[in-house]
Amino acid sequence: MNFQSLPSRKQMRCWSSESHYQFPNALQQLGGSEVEEMKNIFRTPNLPSLRNEVMLKNFFLTMTAAENPVQSKSIPDLAPLEAVLFDVDGTLCDSDPLHYYAFCEMFSQQLGLEVPDKEFLSKSIAGKHNDDIAVILFPDDIPKGIQFLEAADAIFRRLASENLPSIKGLYKLTKWIADRGLKRAAVTNASKQNAEVMISKLGLKDFFDVVIVGSDCEHAKPYPDPYLKALELLKVSKDHTFVCEDSVPGIKAGVAAGMPVVGLTTNYPENLLMEANPTILIKDYEDPKLWEELEELDKRREEVLKKHPLEFQINLGDLASFE
Repeated sequence: MNFQSLPSRKQMRCWSSESHYQFPNALQQLGGSEVEEMKNIFRTPNLPSLRNEVMLKNFFLTMTAAENPVQSKSIPDLAPLEAVLFDVDGTLCDSDPLHYYAFCEMFSQQLGLEVPDKEFLSKSIAGKHNDDIAVILFPDDIPKGIQFLEAADAIFRRLASENLPSIKGLYKLTKWIADRGLKRAAVTNASKQNAEVMISKLGLKDFFDVVIVGSDCEHAKPYPDPYLKALELLKVSKDHTFVCEDSVPGIKAGVAAGMPVVGLTTNYPENLLMEANPTILIKDYEDPKLWEELEELDKRREEVLKKHPLEFQINLGDLASFE
C-alpha cells in the first residue's frame, strides 16, 4: 500500500454515508481480525460520517506506516541543503498556552463545561487539523465541534496578536538559513487566519517563500501531502531538505514525505515524539545537538562544492539566468 492509494476526504465521506459500500482494493487485500472489525465499524450506518472519515483515515495511516517504514537520513547527509520547512504552532512560537487559554474560556464561559485536562489537550489534539479535533472533542456533534473550534481560534488570534513568544533560538536559525540562501516554507495544520497572525507577529512574513495551511491539501497532517506540496512549490528535493516539527502528527507527516525531521519537545513528551521517528529531538533552536548537526552539514557542503563546483552552482543558483 502507498499514499497514492489512500482515499480522499470526498471519497471517505461518500463511503461513510453509504450502508453498503465497496472498500478500495488496497483495503480489501488486507486480512486479519482487526481489518474485519474496522470494516464492521464503517458499515454501521448511524455513526456520524465525519467520525467515520477520521477513523478510516487513521486506519489507513496506521496500515501504511506499518507496511512502509521510512529510513530517515541524518541532517548532514542532506548536503548540499536546499530548503528548510517549518511547522508553525509550537515550532516557530510557544502558542500552546494561548490555545489552552482559548479552550478554557470556551468550555467554562461559553459552554459551562468542565475544562479538559491540559495534558489531555496537548497529547490528543496538538498538531491536528480542526476536522480531527472536532471528532475528538465532540464525537456526537461534529458541527458543534467545528463551531467551537472556530470561536476558540478567534480568541487565540486576539491573544496572539498581543503577545506571542518565539521559540528560543528561532532567529538564530532563521539567520543561518537566510545567510545560506536556502528556500523555506511554513507548513501548518492551522487555519489561514491563525497562520497569518502568528507569522506576522513573529516578523517572518517576508522570510517564508511559501505558506501551506491545513485547507490547502486534500489530506492534512499526519498525511505527507502538505510537505510534498511545499517541496513542489519550492522546486526542491526531499533529499536536500529537512523539517522542523513539534507534534506527533507533524513528525509523521514529515517522515512520510521522506525527509529528516528535527523534533522540538515543546508540547509532547519525548517518548511519544520518538515513536513518530524524528531524526533528532531538541529542546529549542539553541540546543547544541542541532548546531552540531548544522556544523557538520556545512562541512559536507564545502566538500561537495570542492568536488563538483560547476554542478553545485547550477543546482543551487538562480536558474533564471540560464533560461
